Formats: sequence, C-alpha cells, structure tokens
Amino acid sequence: MDRLSGLDASFLYLETPAQLMHVCGVIVVDPSTMPTPYTFASFQAGIEEQVRDVPEFTRKLRRVPLGLDHPIWVRDRQFDVERHVHRLALPSPGGYAELTSLLSHLAALPLDRSRPLWEMWVVEGYDDGKVVVFLKIHHSTVDGVSGNNLLSHLCSLEPDAAPIALTEPQPHGRDVSSRELLGRAVVSRAALPVHVAKILAPTVSGLASTVGRARAGTAMAAPLTAPRTSFNGTITGHRSIALTDMDLDDIRAIKSATGTTVNDVVLAVSGGALRAYLEERDELPDTSLLASVPVSVREVSKRAGGANKVSSLFARLGTDVEDPLERLEAMAESNRNAKEHHQAISADSLQDWAEFAAPRTFGLAVRAYAGLRLAEKHPPAINLVISNVPGPPVPIFFLGGRVLALYPLGPVFHGAGLNITVVSNNGQVHVGVIACRESMPDADALVSHFPRELARLRKAVAAGQAGATPIDQARQARTARKK
Repeated sequence: MDRLSGLDASFLYLETPAQLMHVCGVIVVDPSTMPTPYTFASFQAGIEEQVRDVPEFTRKLRRVPLGLDHPIWVRDRQFDVERHVHRLALPSPGGYAELTSLLSHLAALPLDRSRPLWEMWVVEGYDDGKVVVFLKIHHSTVDGVSGNNLLSHLCSLEPDAAPIALTEPQPHGRDVSSRELLGRAVVSRAALPVHVAKILAPTVSGLASTVGRARAGTAMAAPLTAPRTSFNGTITGHRSIALTDMDLDDIRAIKSATGTTVNDVVLAVSGGALRAYLEERDELPDTSLLASVPVSVREVSKRAGGANKVSSLFARLGTDVEDPLERLEAMAESNRNAKEHHQAISADSLQDWAEFAAPRTFGLAVRAYAGLRLAEKHPPAINLVISNVPGPPVPIFFLGGRVLALYPLGPVFHGAGLNITVVSNNGQVHVGVIACRESMPDADALVSHFPRELARLRKAVAAGQAGATPIDQARQARTARKK
C-alpha cells in the first residue's frame, strides 16, 4: 500500500478551482531529428510504451473512508493513454503569442482526480514545424527534482537511443479493502501524539536557532514582512504565461567574476526584472519584495516515502536597489545567511508537520480563506515563488525529437499570484512565468525584462575598476550611500 505523505497530500487539500496545484512543463521539440517522420499516432504510442510501467504515470488516488488519513495510490487498471495525451494545432500564424495564449488556457484546467494525475497536450504547427509538448502533473506526484527524473523516462541522449531512465515492469500489488484502509487510518491517527513527541525537540531547537540568528542579524527574511503589490491578493482560476531565454555562459561569467553563485545571479536578475516591471506601473514598493525559494532536501532527508522532498527559504530580491551590481552583492550576502539558517533547521521539518494536515479541515480552511478574501486583509506572507531547477547540461531528445527549450511552470497561491521558475538546459537558461491573469494580465511585460537585466548586470561587471573586484565596488558604493 502506497500512502501519500502529509506533504504530498497537502497539495491535494490546498487545491480549489482557483488555486490549482499542478505543475507544468513546456517542451519545444524539433521533430526533424526523429528516426521516423513525426505523426501524432506514433508519438502517442511512443509515450504509452515508455510510461506504462512508471508508477507516477499509471497510479490514481483512492480516498480513505471518512477522510481519516491521507489517500493512497493504487494502480489504474483501466489506464488508457488516450485519456492523457491529446492533440491540438495552433491557429495561424502559429507564433509565440498564439502558443502562450493557448497554454494559459490549458494551465487553467483542473486535472481529473478519477484518473492518474497528469496529462499531455501535443501542440502542432508552432514556429514553422516545431512540436510543443505541454505536460501537466499534480504537485502531489512530483517536486522539481522528481519531475526532471520523470522526464528522463521519455528523453534520451541520442535520437535513436533508449530513454535515460529504463523502468522495469512494476508489480500491481494487492487490492486493499475499505475495512483495512479504515483500520490503518485509525492506527495512524492514534500514533500522532508519538509523532509529535519525536519532532518537538528538533522544532524547538530550530526556533531557538532562528531567534538567535535574528538577534545577530544573520537570519533569513521572515514571512509576513512582504510589501503589497498588485499580484498579492485573492486569485482567480485564470492564468497568464510568458517564456524567455537567457545564456547560461553569461550567468556563469558573472558568477565567476563576482564570486557569487548561479542562484545568486538568477535571483538578482529576477529582482531587477520585478523592479523594472513595477516601476513601469508606478507600483514599486519602498521595501524589497520577498520570495519563497523551494529547496530540495532529497539528499539529506531521512524520510523514505513521499514524492515531495522540499523545504523553503525566504529571500529578499533587492527590488529596492537600483544598481544591479549592488543588488547582486546584497543578494549574495543574504543568501549565505539564509542557507546557513536553513541548514540549521531539520531537513524533514516541513514533511513532519504536514502529517497533521486533516483533509476536511484543511480544505474548508482554504475555501474560507479565499471566500473571505483574507489574503487582502493582512501583510503578504510572501510576494511570489521563485524556483531554480538544474537541468540537463547536454542535448536531449524527446522520443527522438531534439529538445530546443524546456520551460517549467509552478502553481500560484492566494496571496502570491506569481510564480517564476528557471531551469538550465544545454547552455541555456529557460524562464517560465505564470500568474493569475487578473493580477498580471500581461506576463510578457515582466518576462521581457529578464534578458535586459542580465545584460545590465554583465555590463556593470565588465565596467569594473582596476584593483577592486565588482563585488568590492558594490560594497563600497553601498557603504558610501549609508554615510
């Protein structure tokens, strides 16, 4: 019996018609490299062949009687790839505007919970013959790292090679009666006090560490301290999507010249893009925007089960700093503190406490929060979510077609109606932006600033003065301003 972890199940309980909890991937494929000419029928058959023995693609939810425990995964014995892989064609002229308009509509459609929680839309007619695969999969099934692993079942390193991940047929497992499910749920609920006792000590230790770091000024930014923007309110079910690319070599050059990290540069560029976007609308707050940055704890987690193995740190994005180099220096310093603070907290803390999420109570609370528009009546917990996911460093092929671009898209939440997700792929950095349409009708107005901000930052680095590193200059400039 494969029970969902509390964290996995929480993504189910958080879901409403407006707050959809699936993640998406936009995969642009060049079909000219396929060993045999592309047809939708062969493409669909190839997907079925690769996923039919992968549990994440062939299992569905089964609820526990009376909602006493988190659901379990069971194999869908009526699995039919035609219920999951669909075909569409872009209207003329089949360009970027038509694609993002279509994807925005598809992203706003909920997944059918009576089936395995994923679907693919194969979009033909894009940009003179390219094929776009739009994958949607529920967050209860994957996080950033496991999502990449799932794609490896469909991708190879050569057009005619076997997939990167080969899957052996999985046993179907036995059927579980409702009585057994109910009995296990009662035992699980009865064991919760013991679970509390086990996690209380590390939680108290983490809180004490946070207090000490706060007094020393080395704690990560605290939630509920974010300024309000136009995308920090109650969201609707409508979405807007925008996509762009940056050169990974440019980011690495900045990283090497400044002694920072790729993540520091990505966050600094994001902060600059958000600053420019808000300035254009005369909405720029006096204080910096605050982002939640998901962090994988897969390598250090002690929990064997569960698809999601993530925690989160909070980062100021320096939107109150005009100079790009000074913003990067501030980001690098605050990120070092945030990482050290995050490492001092139990890697399994979020997973441990998520076990107490009650299906009915959690769902009712989310609906009440949205219905009463409470996100607009208290300081925003965060302004947005930013994820940076490492991708393949070499060319990959999706069922033989070369992957030209791979754009990830995460969920948006009441109070944080904007998500920016970045993934590296064969020398490129692909940026996917998804937002509540009512909060950000034109996501391209934001995403267009990413390449510009990267160019500004690289120019600032190149203009360094002799005898001082760019970071030294930024630190000196900031000190001078304070004086």
